[in-house]
Amino acid sequence: MAHTALITGASTGIGYALSRCFAADHHNLVLVARQEQRLHQVADELHREFGVTAKALVADLSRPDAPQMILDTVRKESLHVEYLVNNAGIGLGGKFAETDIMVELGMMQINMTALVHLTKLFLPDMVARRSGRIMNVSSTAAFQPGPLMAVYFATKSFVLSFSEAIANELGGTGVTVTALCPGPTESEFQKRAHIENTRLVKGKLMGLMTSEAVAKIGYAGFMSGKRLVIPGLLNKIGVQSTRMAPRAVATQITRMLQENH
Repeated sequence: MAHTALITGASTGIGYALSRCFAADHHNLVLVARQEQRLHQVADELHREFGVTAKALVADLSRPDAPQMILDTVRKESLHVEYLVNNAGIGLGGKFAETDIMVELGMMQINMTALVHLTKLFLPDMVARRSGRIMNVSSTAAFQPGPLMAVYFATKSFVLSFSEAIANELGGTGVTVTALCPGPTESEFQKRAHIENTRLVKGKLMGLMTSEAVAKIGYAGFMSGKRLVIPGLLNKIGVQSTRMAPRAVATQITRMLQENH
């Protein structure tokens, strides 16, 4: 039976790759992003290639009213969202004392507030149906503080904590919550966040996971109801190392990796 998946940040990177995973599995799609032309191209592509219904819904999640507009549109068209994928997110590198606060406030709105708002809006219907799945895209950045990307790392820690908490609350309801925590991934994210020259990115240029690989692993974990998915063996090892290291040490190592190479 085909279900409908609503995916934010669906026009590029991991969001686009996840959209392809859902379409390949014959699920209909509501694709959300702010890049109108690219979004319509993706919707047309997935419809042609997989024969699914793919609705392009242009929305800017940095606007506080965007989540309610998304819900209103979905209800107006009598769509029943079985899968919610909160993938949209942005980053920004640099020292906090020097970075643009307006960009960071927008980041907090997109990465945290819109994610919570959309979850709040779509979750009650899932609980009432006793069926549904939510994926919140966090990051391996969630497991330690991140000097030189302080706000971004903090937003991803929030997403992970929030996701694990409500996953526990929803036990026995038929609704699952998955936190997807990829490491550095081949996408436009690094350029947009101005971190393409950091040691972390430069050092992994030949070893970054592709968005497609991350999406396939994330999708499989999501469909099996896993609460936490960390794609890639090296990322799993890195997270475990961070958990065992003294927090000050983990923070200093992160600082070193975030510095320009």
